Formats: sequence, C-alpha cells, structure tokens
Amino acid sequence: MAIDRLSNADSFPLGLIAGEGTFPKLVVAGAQRAGRRVAVVALRGSADPGLRELADRFCWRGVVQLGAWIRAFKRAGCHEVIMAGRVRKTEMFASPRWLQWLQYLPDLTSIRVWYFHARDKRNDTLLGAVADEMQRRGLTLVDSTKYCPEALAEEGVLTPGEPPPQVLADAEFAWPLAKQIAALDIGQSLAVKEREIIAVEAIEGTDKLIARAGELCPQGGWTLVKVAKPEQDMRFDVPTIGPTTIENLHRAKAAGLVVEAGKTLVLEREQTLALAVRYRVALLARASARG
Repeated sequence: MAIDRLSNADSFPLGLIAGEGTFPKLVVAGAQRAGRRVAVVALRGSADPGLRELADRFCWRGVVQLGAWIRAFKRAGCHEVIMAGRVRKTEMFASPRWLQWLQYLPDLTSIRVWYFHARDKRNDTLLGAVADEMQRRGLTLVDSTKYCPEALAEEGVLTPGEPPPQVLADAEFAWPLAKQIAALDIGQSLAVKEREIIAVEAIEGTDKLIARAGELCPQGGWTLVKVAKPEQDMRFDVPTIGPTTIENLHRAKAAGLVVEAGKTLVLEREQTLALAVRYRVALLARASARG
C-alpha cells in the first residue's frame, strides 16, 4: 500500500507557482475540486494576495528565487507543480543589471539556470531550463490547464452572429504569419487590417501591443490574431485572454479577436463574452490544424 501511494502523484499536494491575474485562482479551485491540497508559492509583485485565503499552504517568494521555490514545495511534500499567471518580463530589463540584482535578489539556483543552463533569454528557453532544474530536484512541472480544461476556448464563433467578413479575411491572412512569429518565440499576437500587419507582439505583451495598434490605426476596424506556438508546451506561457483584453480592444477600436481553439485560456468567460458582445468585438476560436 505504501508503494502504491508513493507512485500516485495525485495523492500528494499540488505545488502552484502563482503570477499575476486570475489564472492561479482557477488552478487552485480546480485542483481542490479534484481532491488535491494546494501549496502556493506566490511571486512577490505579481500574485494576488487573496490566494492566501484559498491555498492549503502559502508563502511569498521572489520571482528569481528558484531555489527558494523548490525548497518550499519540498517542505510541503509536493511532487507535481503548476506554473500559472503572468510575470512582466519587461520590468526585468528596465534597469541596469546591478540594480536588477539589488531589486530581485536572485538566489544561486536562479543564477546558475539564468547564466549557465539557458541558451538564451526567450520564454521557452528560460522556462524549459526552470522545468529541467525542478525535475532534477524531484519536482515535475505539469500541464498548467490540467485542472481547468473547461477554460480553454472551443472551436467556433464565441459571440452571436457572423463575424464581419473583413475580420475573417484578415485572420486568414495573418494566421500563418502569427504562427511563424510564435514558432520563433517572439510573441503570440499580431494586429492586422486589410491584410496589412499593423503591429507585432514581442516582450511588451498583448495589452501594450493592443494599445500600440490603436495608436497606429486610430480609425479602428483592425483584428487581433493570437496563437499558440506550433509545438505549444502547455506547462507554461499558454495564450490567455480575459475581460481586460476585451476592454483594451474596445479602447483601441478593434473589430475582432481570433484565438487558437484548445490552446487559449478564456479567463472569466462569462464576463469576457458579455464585454465582447457589448463592445461589438467579434470573438472566434480557430482550430490549430488550419494553419
């Protein structure tokens, strides 16, 4: 019996590395519904303090204190860990390196991964190196959507009625281009109007891309296309939209949003769809096999 229990990871607490947004809360709720206790390592400056009331165990740790994350999860008895929520990478490049070290106080494990194990500083490379280090220390990073698959966008038009023809035409044009950008791990989104690329997402993130597209195309009527990488690792950096995305698209006068079905999280779904209807932003999810 003891051997069987040890071989079943689900019988141990689930570890959660929590960044910004509501995604971490979704993971906690889903895991607890499945009967798992959840130990949360909340990233300072990013995670919602309200997670403390939801988690079975909770602690704050720095965003570049990987060794401290690992020790916290080991003490909690975790074997599996989920990473959920945003970390604003732009802030880590906003000051000289010496000041970054003072601000973030990286531990030795993070320094080793950052400078010696990661080939470059792109998201997939860094997070893959983090996952490898955690695995080496007995912690397996698992699919971030494991306990909330219902939050993934289903294929089809998610708002009432047919999307404007121009939204469909622009999405058809931009989809393969967005896939190429995502494959290079540059970004997940681009803005397009009348088969002209207005803006491409890079380190700044989708919200700032939307704002920039609105400035570059003040007459509006453009479409945001957001995709997963061709070989998307569902453990991290899963494309995500929510109410804030729709609010930003409305302010920037966008006509539509096209995401990848089965690979995009729709957070606070009811509110997100209600806002899309109110602001007349066509929202549809396209199957990945099409492009």
